[in-house]
Amino acid sequence: MKKLAAEKAVEYVENGMTLGLGTGSTVEYALKKLGEMVKNGLDIKGIPTSMRTRKIAKEENISLTTMEENPEIDLTIDGADEVDSELNLIKGGGGALTREKIVAYHSKREIIVIDETKVVKALGIDFPLPVEVVKYGWSSTKNKLEEFGCNVKLRKIMGDPYITDNSNYILDCEFVRIDDPEQLEVDINNIPGVVENGLFIGLTDDVIVGSKQGIKTLTR
Repeated sequence: MKKLAAEKAVEYVENGMTLGLGTGSTVEYALKKLGEMVKNGLDIKGIPTSMRTRKIAKEENISLTTMEENPEIDLTIDGADEVDSELNLIKGGGGALTREKIVAYHSKREIIVIDETKVVKALGIDFPLPVEVVKYGWSSTKNKLEEFGCNVKLRKIMGDPYITDNSNYILDCEFVRIDDPEQLEVDINNIPGVVENGLFIGLTDDVIVGSKQGIKTLTR
């Protein structure tokens, strides 16, 4: 289902585009498809949102650039951990939420590729909200986040704190549900020490859903 959705999204790519390249297992299918298209003559430039995406893109011989060289991005293809009926997202399961949000904000069009399990009635029900924070004073930042009524855990890998590509920590916030994601995004980002949070509000144009019945496209 992920592969179907990713390959459908790649159909929107045109010659000469600057592409935002998202992060995650679904996007990796898109990168492989783009690699095939590049081999067959497609001329594009990619802006990766993580070191992992950069590595895969290089392996697929996709030309890479930066936002300094190409500040306007024609199209971004990315994944999501949850999508609601308003096409608002929770992202950051892969740890790249800050760079992903920067790239999404500066994209003319943002296409999200997911499988049907990621479509939810309300954000926060099935997946914790990731918040990227600076290391300095992170425990105080954690305490402040808990005032929103969530259970907050420092993300770890192999027993050690997970470190983002920006050299920060991630705090995963478990809500029962998020009733006002637009306001929560603003409130969380107003806390000193927070770099960015995984609520993507009003940034998505289309969501391509791979399901057992085939491809479904949700449009804003």
